[in-house]
Amino acid sequence: MTIEINIKTVEEIKVVELNGDIDANTAPDVQKQVVPLAEPDSKILMDMTQVPYMSSAGLRMLLSLYRQAESKKGKVVLVGLSEELQDTMSVTGFLDFFTTVEKVEEGMEKLKE
Repeated sequence: MTIEINIKTVEEIKVVELNGDIDANTAPDVQKQVVPLAEPDSKILMDMTQVPYMSSAGLRMLLSLYRQAESKKGKVVLVGLSEELQDTMSVTGFLDFFTTVEKVEEGMEKLKE
């Protein structure tokens, strides 16, 4: 399984569109491309609407991104988590770290605040 990663900048927000499963095989690729986006005062929107499945490797990657962004006063917003991903993240306490919204537009608004 491969994952498609598209990164674009909209205004000063880095929009990361992910398409596919995030698991032990794909998480390292995502991490390599996404974590460096966490620069001082960065604003990162992770569009997860096309991510049906995420393993613990995916959760670790998100936590790593969160920690990098947080240490540099950046912000990360997750968009469009499936119910399954929300449940997993809720049970593991991950939802406490992230701002999550349903739509990209809402995420953009949150990051502009």
